[in-house]
Amino acid sequence: MSGPVLSVENLQTAFRVGGEWRWAVEDLSFDVAPGETVAIVGESGSGKSVTALSVMRLVSSANGRIQGRVALEGRDLLALSEEEMRKVRGNDVAMIFQEPMTSLNPVLTVGFQIAEALRYHRGFDAGAAKAEALRMLDKVRIPSAKSRFDNHPHQLSGGMRQRVMIATALACKPKLLIADEPTTALDVTIQAQILELIKTLQDEEGMSVLFITHDMGVVAEIADRVVVMWKGKKLEDAPASQVFHTPVHGYTKALLAAVPKLGDMTGHGRPLRFPRIDPDNGKVEGKPVEQPDTVAADEPPLLEVSGLTTRFGIRGGLLGRLRGQVHAVEDVSFSLRRGETLALVGESGCGKSTTGRSILRLVEPSFGTVRFGGRDVTGLGKSELRDVRREMQMIFQDPFASLNPRKSVGSALAEPILVHGLAKGNEARERVAELLRKVGLAPEMHVRFPHEFSGGQRQRIAIARALALSPKLVVADEAVSALDVSVKAQVLNLMLDLQAELGLAYLFISHDMAVVERVSHRVAVMYLGEIVEIGPRKAVFSDPRHPYTRKLLAAVPVPDPRRRALRRELAIDELPSPIRKLDWQAVPTALVEVAPGHFIRQPVDARA
Repeated sequence: MSGPVLSVENLQTAFRVGGEWRWAVEDLSFDVAPGETVAIVGESGSGKSVTALSVMRLVSSANGRIQGRVALEGRDLLALSEEEMRKVRGNDVAMIFQEPMTSLNPVLTVGFQIAEALRYHRGFDAGAAKAEALRMLDKVRIPSAKSRFDNHPHQLSGGMRQRVMIATALACKPKLLIADEPTTALDVTIQAQILELIKTLQDEEGMSVLFITHDMGVVAEIADRVVVMWKGKKLEDAPASQVFHTPVHGYTKALLAAVPKLGDMTGHGRPLRFPRIDPDNGKVEGKPVEQPDTVAADEPPLLEVSGLTTRFGIRGGLLGRLRGQVHAVEDVSFSLRRGETLALVGESGCGKSTTGRSILRLVEPSFGTVRFGGRDVTGLGKSELRDVRREMQMIFQDPFASLNPRKSVGSALAEPILVHGLAKGNEARERVAELLRKVGLAPEMHVRFPHEFSGGQRQRIAIARALALSPKLVVADEAVSALDVSVKAQVLNLMLDLQAELGLAYLFISHDMAVVERVSHRVAVMYLGEIVEIGPRKAVFSDPRHPYTRKLLAAVPVPDPRRRALRRELAIDELPSPIRKLDWQAVPTALVEVAPGHFIRQPVDARA
């Protein structure tokens, strides 16, 4: 057998912080064999991504330094000049980053960007580069590749952009592909497609893969061997089956125990608390305790949504006339009681977030009614709407984008209290201190700015701000989708505790099906703006009736490497476009009850 494609020996990477060097990776050694997939796993701050950047020599020499040996087929990359390293990057070693929109140039077409790598590294002329770029777009299963060649990144879906990144990375036939969290923010169906695509292309090209992730389900799907990292150090290095079934290190056991899995709710009727990993000792804290029953079943619904429809006009031509409409939300109806969690699930573009924003009238619905506490929200004026919004709040996916970077968190939390005239002066400051305590932060942190907090802490601040006006309804829009296992557990446990304490109703918008199964009382599945299935959590997960629901559940990665041999059919179809002509008429459908409280959408018989 030939030697390893990549051999990392005693790698140490440090960054200068406050005038002193701090190690991000310490004494790390591992190999990647030809055709092998090695996954590096761990939480944020474990050193996974820094390891990848060190291999690629992308650590800035101004405030970072790398020691040790990184050999690609015996050639030490750390000993190369920058000019020699530029020829290696993208040619012998390629990298896929977590967020393609930060890696793709927004002003250049995707075809040009793939062709550019071919011209630089392989010396192709313009015609040959275009032909090969088209072949690569076909290879990564982009439908109608020829018509996509001249698209800009913003014209593609998240899954399609990630495919373009893979095409760019594979264009020069690298010996090693480094994939840094390439599926973290993707929906389960798109994630399944990307993982299957990487496995298929690896078989075809015979390349090695270094896969970096904190998702143990993804690791089970794709890895031959697993390297577990914590606080910059390697704790375990073993075949995937051994890591999952007979882990040696306590932290590895804790990491596996803390991952929510589909089926965890068997035998449980109410939402469960999440176990979390103690950041200091790497051990699991907490047990799967059922939450108290807070659903006010004997009261009228807090929120009633009926026939909610939201469409966005598309204008074009010289006079900017209305040419068509985006049918983002179509005829959505549901109710939500105090103390209840209704989860909205589906792929990107299905209308989940627009539904949440339409309910709060952050976007104006086209038709339908939203009744909150018996009042029709859709018919309220600005001052009345402001009063109602005191009791309806939203937690956004990215707290850093929703917090003003120039305001201290104390000012951000005090603002809604002052605007609504609930308190002023010392009383307002006391309320801010109490809010910070409620979400597990020290009151003295009120003077800090958003950039001085971790991602999990910022999400706690976003929750505190949502609670500032003592709401009855909270719309949580992908509030934990980008968080690590331990931080996600902390935030979700906090939300469950607040629900038990305050009787909050949650509209929980998410694509993480394992989390949804654990926190929700009822689940609504959306497809192309419509609810296609809605019912009690147990009914939807244990007996899904709609084909789309079954497709979503089948796409969820399961943390068991024994399933790796079960190659799933690679679906390359995108969601049909929600853009319709002005004279478009929908096929009549209705939600039909198939079990008590369990409904699926079916066509209405025209003869009835």
